Amino acid sequence: MTDTTDATPTPASPASAARSASPVPGFVTATRTFYDAIAEDYAERFRDELPAKSLERALLTSYAELVGVGGRVADLGCGPGRVTGFLAALGLEMSGLDLSESMLAIARRENPGIRFERGSMLDLDLPDGSLAGVVSFYSSIHTPVDELPGLFAGFHRVLAPGGHLFLGFQVGDEPRHHDRPWGHPVALDFLRRRPEPMAELLTAAGFSMLSRSVREADTDRGESTPQAFLIARRPAGTTA
Repeated sequence: MTDTTDATPTPASPASAARSASPVPGFVTATRTFYDAIAEDYAERFRDELPAKSLERALLTSYAELVGVGGRVADLGCGPGRVTGFLAALGLEMSGLDLSESMLAIARRENPGIRFERGSMLDLDLPDGSLAGVVSFYSSIHTPVDELPGLFAGFHRVLAPGGHLFLGFQVGDEPRHHDRPWGHPVALDFLRRRPEPMAELLTAAGFSMLSRSVREADTDRGESTPQAFLIARRPAGTTA
């Protein structure tokens, strides 16, 4: 690690300064507080979730093949890093981003070879066109619908032309409210979406749709709604 104690600080760019000065939306603060409180319980409860879901693993594996071995991919809203680690094992150059430092502590503990950073996927501090892939695996479900165009525009911006997006979410029209999970004094709404309007928003942000998959709820594992998975591509030759 380089010692920068005596280094002259680099002035913040105007964009970085604007980000720092912008007020944090209330739903972002609520999401961070919720997951900071429940991180260890959540990670333990869903420890075996991905190994038990063969369809999700198959879709993620297909996504990894689309990106290609060595492709640089950011798992945005990575939580405890289970999907991040799965994709890294398939040969992708993974990194993770999450609001919750408690979730990130688990992700770093379980994936010591992967870089995890705290931040908001609504405010990506990444160069334009710097990624081969973006994964949002159930991480857009706390973002209000009127914020989705900006979110997807950000995904499009950081992807290189030809880069791929993987988006997962619960299907439905009504939110599910979680109050005091595992006895913690926090609450949060989990927003459900329909695949068709989500695909329309991605298309409006400049993506080309490649795949739309919906599987039925696995009631044996406590699911009450179908699950949707969209794969989209930033067309080659496009600009941010």
